[in-house]
Amino acid sequence: MSTITTRADRTAQHPPSPASIPARPRPTAHRVGLIDRIALRIGVALVVWSRRARVLDGRAHRARRVQQSMAVEQREQQWQRLALQLLPPR
Repeated sequence: MSTITTRADRTAQHPPSPASIPARPRPTAHRVGLIDRIALRIGVALVVWSRRARVLDGRAHRARRVQQSMAVEQREQQWQRLALQLLPPR
């Protein structure tokens, strides 16, 4: 079986020549408005503020934790004394 392929002539050039590209006017640089600059500064400040190093344990929290650990130790000592008092004499 024979296959005949026909090729259509392309009218567009690839890559296009610079003469065929229409000239576009260059966009003019616009100065950023005051409101946009303020919004940008506020946004950057919020991002910086949200990523700040935070103190996870405050002094009050640490003091409470120390008091709780001391209370646990006292209870354990009381249980040990009670257990020793309840042992039969040797």
